[in-house]
Amino acid sequence: MTEDGEIRIFAALDFIRDNASAYAKAKADRVFLEEFRKTKKALLMQVAERAGHKSAVAQEREAYAAEDYAAHLQALSAAVEEEERLRWLMVAAQARIEAWRSLESSRRVEARTL
Repeated sequence: MTEDGEIRIFAALDFIRDNASAYAKAKADRVFLEEFRKTKKALLMQVAERAGHKSAVAQEREAYAAEDYAAHLQALSAAVEEEERLRWLMVAAQARIEAWRSLESSRRVEARTL
């Protein structure tokens, strides 16, 4: 493989190494926000109860309609977007490495047949 090709492979490996912790953080943030959504709903239902909404259905409606809940969903959306962005960059880097491996294997077979 050309020196340029070698550099791209090492760049792909470096990218995976350098972004592994960012991807892990993005995934942790997404999971936290998904789980915290339940807590946020429960807290907002308590607020609705104190505001006079006695039935669970009314409390749930108020919780889902709250600005805090909508803001939480926006944060969750941003976390999922960042996780997916990093995940697909990782997949692309892995695909480059696999393509290089395949080319190198073909080159070795070709060299043996000459």
